[in-house]
Parts: sequence; structure tokens; C-alpha cells
Amino acid sequence: MVRPQQSTSAGQARNTRLAQLRASARRPGEASFFWYDSHFGNDAVKVLPGEYFVHADDILIMTTLGSCIAVCLWDRERRIGGLNHFMLPEGSSSDGRYGSYAMELLINEMLRQGASRNALDAKVFGGAQVIAGMDTLNVGERNTRFVLDYLQTERIPIVSRDVLDVHPRKVCFMPINGRVVVKRLLPTDAAALLRQDRAAAQRAQPMARAGGSVELFVGPDAGSGR
Repeated sequence: MVRPQQSTSAGQARNTRLAQLRASARRPGEASFFWYDSHFGNDAVKVLPGEYFVHADDILIMTTLGSCIAVCLWDRERRIGGLNHFMLPEGSSSDGRYGSYAMELLINEMLRQGASRNALDAKVFGGAQVIAGMDTLNVGERNTRFVLDYLQTERIPIVSRDVLDVHPRKVCFMPINGRVVVKRLLPTDAAALLRQDRAAAQRAQPMARAGGSVELFVGPDAGSGR
């Protein structure tokens, strides 16, 4: 049984850490939306398109994907982890919405925080075809092909993936242990993702799926919507 005083102390400590996270100086492209996630019972940060976040503490790094890609990098020796979220493979050389720069941002921040390039593992998510009838201009497929080729070129092993298909995904990454929880969402629950993917498709130019060891929950709801 948790005593009221203990519960109050835990809440105060949680609020203090959230206040510290919110007040910390942010680098360009670094995610900045923090909250307490009651489902997981932990502090969380939301990574929006074009953003990334790297941490070595017990925090949840979350994002929601349609045709976009999120890459989770984890240093298996130093237990540092990070996640990015990009919309298209290539574009502006200084815009995190594009894969080439998004990967550069994530890797550089991992190394800056003490990760070793030789100890990095990757988990890859997203690349869904959430817009019906977009077979000739499948942004999700292009994003997936780009990131798999990129990681192979950089010699970063992909230890798990959940990509392609037609389902949007909610991804929760835990950098303290490298664990990832993925929930597939119904396309009808993802109006905002559809708008985002249509915008990406309008900017795109016409141009494989495998299994992995991630926890996968298939459900009809979109979680908190954060």
C-alpha cells in the first residue's frame, strides 16, 4: 500500500524532473514536448516530424508514424538511446524532415552524449502506405528503402524492424534498456497522419519488409493522441 506522503513525494519528484526537462536548452531540431504518461507511469517526450531526441535516463521517447520513418539507435554498451522522425528520404541539407539530415542529427547527438559508433544498434519503424491508391508514389516504401540502405552503408546493424504495410504506428522507445513498444493503429484513427502523408506525397518525386523482435500491440485506439 502506498502511503499518501510517499505518493506526494513521488509526484513532487516527477514534477521537478519534468520542469527541468522543459527548462533545458534545446538544440535545433531537438524535441521539446514533455509530459507524464500515466499508462507507462513515466515521463515522456513526443518527437514530431523533423525532430529527434537522445537520452541516457529512464524516459519514454514517443512518436506516431504513417509513411514517415522513425529510427531508434541504442548504444548497447553505454545504454544511450535516441529516436528521430523524418518524412521524406532527401531534400534540404539542413531540415530534419528529410532522412539524410535526420540521420546525421541523430547519430551526431548520440556521439556527442558519449555513444560509440561501433556499439550502435538500430530499430526501424514506419513506412506505411496509409493513403489508398498511392502505389505509384509510395512515400513509405521510398522512406523504408532509404533508411535500410543508409544504415547498411553506415554499418549500423538493424536488430529489429516493423515497416511498410498499411497501418499507422505509435512507437515508444525506452533508451535506458533499448526496449521498444509498437502499437499499430487503425487508419480511421489517423486523420492528422493522413494530412501529413499527403503533404509529403505532394513534395515527393517518383523513385522490404522483414520481421524483428519488438513488442507489437495491435489495437483500435490511438492512445493518448500525443
